[in-house]
Amino acid sequence: MKFHSALWLAIAGLFATSLAAPALAPAAAQAVPGVEKMNAYVGCINRLSERSYQSRDRYFDWVKGKNGPTGKERIVYGTYTIYDTTDCKKNVEKANALEPHDAALEAAATAYAAAVGALEPLLKEADDYYSQENYKDDKMAKGKALHPRLVAAWSAFATADKGLRENVEAINDKRALARLAEIESKEGRKARFHIEALMIEAKRVLRAENTEKPDIGAITKAIADYEAAVKAAEDVSGTDPAQKIGGMFISNAKSYLTTAKQLMRRIRDKTPYSAGDRMMLGQQGAGWMVEGSPPRLLRDYNQLIDAYNRGARI
Repeated sequence: MKFHSALWLAIAGLFATSLAAPALAPAAAQAVPGVEKMNAYVGCINRLSERSYQSRDRYFDWVKGKNGPTGKERIVYGTYTIYDTTDCKKNVEKANALEPHDAALEAAATAYAAAVGALEPLLKEADDYYSQENYKDDKMAKGKALHPRLVAAWSAFATADKGLRENVEAINDKRALARLAEIESKEGRKARFHIEALMIEAKRVLRAENTEKPDIGAITKAIADYEAAVKAAEDVSGTDPAQKIGGMFISNAKSYLTTAKQLMRRIRDKTPYSAGDRMMLGQQGAGWMVEGSPPRLLRDYNQLIDAYNRGARI
């Protein structure tokens, strides 16, 4: 199954997030080439992406047909607006001018700024129309005209958002592995090494279960590797008091492992959700209550990120 593209790209390691909602995260303040550049791009995503996807979700909560609103809807929710996109555009332009240059990354950032910038006024126009209930005066004529424009703008935004995230993620992956190798060369495989390795494996689990065509073999291997990383962290923490890892971090790591296994079993066994589960999954903010669900896995992953940010060592 493929999960909502705005919900699956929190970054741990060199980039860390303390946000409750899933998001990309700013680079830590350390001497890493391109940190200022990356922070500009990530700042756009953190401020604008989730709300942009929420606006689309709200719209399609009440617009059921692919051809748009009919004027016969029992409930009309309208849509959400998003935050001002001016700073994002300015910050991207400044970041693109910074060394070192990366043509693909800069192009992706420019495309993102353009797409989200085009979405902002369109959502404002739609929000004015629906919040003022003007559809009651024109028999939904403007709502019908707005529909293809909204769909096209959301589609363009989703493509641009995916492109920028993939570029940022690729850079972050390289940095995380380089950081892990540096820690090992300086300290050996002690607590800090195992914490960073655990976070890398946690993200691999997330990616393995976030695909259009789940590969149960790949998912099972990712979970096994992650479970081994959790055990290694526990072992080093339990055998050397000087390498103690915080109990809350380990607890969150295990909760994430449990949910990852539950979701893996749902995919493997093709286990359907109950009617009550489907109802909660359909309600914004309630899906995490369903065991073995994508929202639950995301919630547990974010809690692991939060525990990491608060300090995994004690």
